[in-house]
Amino acid sequence: MPQINSIDDVIDTLGNIIQQSEEHNDTAGYFAALYRKVTIRVREGIRNNEFEDGARMEKLDIVFASRYIDAYYAWKKNEPVTIFWKKAFDASTIYWPVVLHHLLLGMNAHINLDLGIAAAEVSKNKNIHELQNDFNKINEILASLLEEVQNNLAEIWPRLKWILKRAGKVDDFMMGFSMQLSRDGAWKFAVMLSQMPTWDMEKLITERHLDVAKKVGFLHKGGIIAKLVFGIIRLGERGTVKQKIAKLK
Repeated sequence: MPQINSIDDVIDTLGNIIQQSEEHNDTAGYFAALYRKVTIRVREGIRNNEFEDGARMEKLDIVFASRYIDAYYAWKKNEPVTIFWKKAFDASTIYWPVVLHHLLLGMNAHINLDLGIAAAEVSKNKNIHELQNDFNKINEILASLLEEVQNNLAEIWPRLKWILKRAGKVDDFMMGFSMQLSRDGAWKFAVMLSQMPTWDMEKLITERHLDVAKKVGFLHKGGIIAKLVFGIIRLGERGTVKQKIAKLK
């Protein structure tokens, strides 16, 4: 298991996951490629003093990313992982999930549960509301990258450009669920965790875990029409797994 002590370690470890994924045609590399892109942008923000407390933001990034990285390596070793991460990683062993599907599964697992836990941990014995402005700043960073990622997806599935042109406002297209709402929910969850005694936190985390698992179930099952649409997209995607990862990078 890699040692994560800085945001540079996070970026390097994500780079290793991406490299391994490219070598083994592993679609788990799609989410890692997106995640590394976001983390590099966060590092730039820290270096450019875009956050109120750069050191605290780096700590949040480390704690947050470590939950994904730990889950990834545990899954690779066939060790137990949470339901939603298992579903996300297991999707890499199936042909039909499209690139967007892999990104959605990863974001659902990471934002809806891991982010709140990480924010509460970083704010332990402190006023969590002091973190809120920097927490919200991440929304701006994600929004700034959204169009770029959608263009990356359009290179993988060219028909997407036609759809986006006619969709008007497309801020929520890539998510399938609103990232803003997901992050708002993560913040409320973090605040609730921070206000609870330690012995009650596990109960709340379990409840949240089950709620997130329902979203994973929806993303996996869908309806007949959704499966048909995703099937058409999958057949229309261009390139090998390695080439798709390269586009997302």
